Amino acid sequence: MVVDSPDRQAEEERETDLLFHALSDRTRRGIMAKVGAREQSISDLARQYDVSFAAIQKHVSVLEKASLVTKRIDGRQKLVTSNPETLRRATELLARYEKLWTGRIEAIDRLIEADERNQK
Repeated sequence: MVVDSPDRQAEEERETDLLFHALSDRTRRGIMAKVGAREQSISDLARQYDVSFAAIQKHVSVLEKASLVTKRIDGRQKLVTSNPETLRRATELLARYEKLWTGRIEAIDRLIEADERNQK
């Protein structure tokens, strides 16, 4: 059995914080949808939003820091593409939380049912 070290757990928590911070913004989620469909330049992305080019660059930087997208340079363009592996990890994390909370809710339901039977 492999046990995570405190350092590894702290790193996973930091990655989770970056991931959900990045996804908490509507514009960044929109960018994720657009680059998930096809690679796009930052200029192309900026034309699709009512914010400045610099703002889109900052949004892409937040997504990149969370490993949700990658950037590559092609000539004068910076091209952005999604990183589906990171989204898969986010989905797995949410599934673990769902399992945890479903188990807790079921335990509470059992306690309530037992209490109701005892009151009769």
